[in-house]
Amino acid sequence: MTYRNLLREGRIRAHRTNADEIASLFAVTERDLADAAIEQLSPDRRFATAYNAVLQVATIVMYSEGYRTRGAGHHATTFDFLALVDKRFSDLSVYLHDCRRKRNLADYVGVGYVSETEALNCSKRLRAL
Repeated sequence: MTYRNLLREGRIRAHRTNADEIASLFAVTERDLADAAIEQLSPDRRFATAYNAVLQVATIVMYSEGYRTRGAGHHATTFDFLALVDKRFSDLSVYLHDCRRKRNLADYVGVGYVSETEALNCSKRLRAL
């Protein structure tokens, strides 16, 4: 898959970012990382918050490349795009898709889908990114 494929499928479109937009996304990332470290929150909430921080960083990468998502499934598109930016992100993209599915369970299905270890690992992976 290439950027062209995503454009043809209508999953991304051209986007011109600016320093303020990127700074805002970094601010959300920092806030969410801090919140994900609050031990009094459930693993589900810490994981979902860390997941959102990872999504923001992946969005920054996409915006920096001159694109943004379009239409439904924007989380999946963002993680697919990340794998296209650099092959070194391929394994991370697979992991983030797993996180996306787990976050959907925790947010929309029920309680207790995320372990303590999974919540910590999501934050660690973001720091590595």
